[in-house]
Amino acid sequence: MKRNGTSQRKRTGKRRAVANPEWTDATFARARPAAEVLPTIIGKPAAERLLRLRGRPPTGRARVAISLRLPPETLARWKATGPGWQTRMAEVLDKAV
Repeated sequence: MKRNGTSQRKRTGKRRAVANPEWTDATFARARPAAEVLPTIIGKPAAERLLRLRGRPPTGRARVAISLRLPPETLARWKATGPGWQTRMAEVLDKAV
């Protein structure tokens, strides 16, 4: 469909280029970290919520993922003990070694 002698695709592409210009060395030089600029844009409480670290907090004892083949009955018995069964299993293995 044409409007004013230009196609929609060309107009959209042009608008996109203006809305999202390519970054230059000068643009990178002016850039500031989000923690520095967000409080002035959206307020300190909202910025703190956005910038809060996500996920499980790091601990001194990092875990390693492995693949372990167990008999189905053994796994079913551990799972039947309820939430935290993997931690309990790790504790038993740690004591056994």
